[in-house]
Amino acid sequence: MSSTEQAAPRFDGLETWPTRDLAAALLETQLAAAAAAAATAETLAQAIDAAAQRLAAGGRLIYLGAGTSGRLAVLDAAELPPTFDWPRDRALALMAGGDAALVHAIEGAEDDAPAAVAALTAAALSPRDVVIGVAASGRTPYTRAGLAHARATGALAIGLFNAPDAPMRADCDLALVADTGAEIIAGSTRMKAGTAQKVLLNSLSTGIMVRLGHVWRGRMVEMRPTNAKLHARAVAMVADLASCPTEQARAALATGGTIKTALAMVLLDLDAETARARLAAVGGQLARVL
Repeated sequence: MSSTEQAAPRFDGLETWPTRDLAAALLETQLAAAAAAAATAETLAQAIDAAAQRLAAGGRLIYLGAGTSGRLAVLDAAELPPTFDWPRDRALALMAGGDAALVHAIEGAEDDAPAAVAALTAAALSPRDVVIGVAASGRTPYTRAGLAHARATGALAIGLFNAPDAPMRADCDLALVADTGAEIIAGSTRMKAGTAQKVLLNSLSTGIMVRLGHVWRGRMVEMRPTNAKLHARAVAMVADLASCPTEQARAALATGGTIKTALAMVLLDLDAETARARLAAVGGQLARVL
């Protein structure tokens, strides 16, 4: 039995505890999950560098998962375009059971190993791509088959799971193993395992985007200002980073269209066309332009 499926004797009779003790235990286990994720730091760094290298060559991030793990993977993929202006066609999320499984359990979907291979084949998987497979137990047939196929194709296969003895280790090039152990409610891997997965997915994708130049001085300089709140944030960001008046920042954004272009315009006293050309010449790396 996977460690993620075992029962913890400490929590036997949990339903009889005073609510204050119950709440404290629930929070304690969540913090333990984050600590388990932190223990993967060395391998996480390797995964960030290896993935960034593939993506810099034009590859895609492709997420695989089933159930809670799949939903967390879909969420991470969905956040990349608005946060880092990452192209939507370069952040794919393949969920066992398809889109319907995001809100409803699809019986047997996680056991359908051929479906993962078929989905990756339909996506025209290539050696430039990075496939991230997420599964609490590290035994899910759908996710294992997808990772194994990715590795055989020459894509970078990164496994993210919570059971240290999981067979998924054999399916991937790099394994991020957050050993969360037994859940407070036995087998409910939406709890500790899910929290650790969310921490690692956040950290992995953000680290990759930092390495690819989508962050400058700790700011989301590729953010899409698609609403009033984000537009105000973009203006404030340009004004702060360029040490210029708010009105100058607003005008540069209006002309340049993006935060990076606006920053290059103000900091280097360029017109919008020249700023865009200089950014394009170095693959959008603002630090290199400056």
